[in-house]
Amino acid sequence: MAARRVKKYIRKLYPQLLWGVVLMGAGISFVVPFIWMVSTSLKQDIEVFRFPPNWIPEIPQWNNYVEAIQYIPFFRYTVNTLVICVLTVIGSVLSCSLVAYSLARIEWPGRDFLFMLTLAVLMIPFPVTMIPLFIVFSRLGWVSTFKPLIIPYFFGSPFYIFLLRQFLMTIPREISDAAYLDGASDFQIYSRLILPLTKPALATVALFQFMSSWHDFLGPLIYLNDERKYTLSLGLHQFQTAYGTEWQLLMAASTLMSIPIIILFFLAQRTFIQGITLTGIKE
Repeated sequence: MAARRVKKYIRKLYPQLLWGVVLMGAGISFVVPFIWMVSTSLKQDIEVFRFPPNWIPEIPQWNNYVEAIQYIPFFRYTVNTLVICVLTVIGSVLSCSLVAYSLARIEWPGRDFLFMLTLAVLMIPFPVTMIPLFIVFSRLGWVSTFKPLIIPYFFGSPFYIFLLRQFLMTIPREISDAAYLDGASDFQIYSRLILPLTKPALATVALFQFMSSWHDFLGPLIYLNDERKYTLSLGLHQFQTAYGTEWQLLMAASTLMSIPIIILFFLAQRTFIQGITLTGIKE
C-alpha cells in the first residue's frame, strides 16, 4: 500500500516538476542576456570578443559607466525620455479609460460596431501608417518636437482600450445602477466609482505604456532631428560610429537604461500581475 501511495504521489508530482523545469529554463534564457550585458559593461575592450568568452571580467572596469555617461549627454537624454514617458502615460490612462468606460458601461447605438472597429485597428501594422502620419505631423509643424510622440496618446490606444474594456466588464452593473438611482451622472460614476475599482488595470496600462515609450526607437528616430531632444534609445545609437562600436560603453549605458524599468516593475509587481490576471476574464 505504501509503495502504491508513493507511486501515485510521484505521478501527481511529475507534471509539476516538469513544468518547473520548463519555466526555470525559460527564466534562465531571459536572464542570461541581461547577465551578459552587465558582464560586458565591466570588461576592457580587448576582453569583449575574447574566445572562449569569460563571464566574469578579469578586472572590473567600473569606469566604463562614467565614460558612458560622459560619451553622450546621458542625463539630458534621460530627462527627454522621462518627459515623453510621463506625458504618454497620463494621456493613455485618461483617454483609454474614458473610451473603455463608454464601450463597457454605457448603452448607445453603434457601440459594438465601434468596438469591433477598434479591434480591427490593432491589425494595422505601424509601417502602414508611418508615412501618412509623418506627412500630417510635418504639415502641422510638429516634426523635431515631442508633440508627435505625446499628443496621439491623448486620443486613445486600441490595445489599452481593449484591456480596460475587458476589465470593466468584470465589474458588476449593480454598482453603476445603484449610483444612477442616487442621481449620479455617467461622468461622476466613471471618476468617483469606476476609476478607483480599476487601479490594477490602470497600473498595467501605465506600466506597458511607460516601457513602450522608454524603449521606443523608431518614433524618436522619425520625428526628432535636434540632438538636444534625443531620447536614450537614440543616444545608445551614438556609440556606433563609422570606425567601430564602443561595446563596453554601449553595454554600460544599456544597463543604466534598464535599471529604471526593473525598479518600476518590482515596485508595481503585485498590482501589475493582478491587472494581467483580471483583465479579459469576461467577454
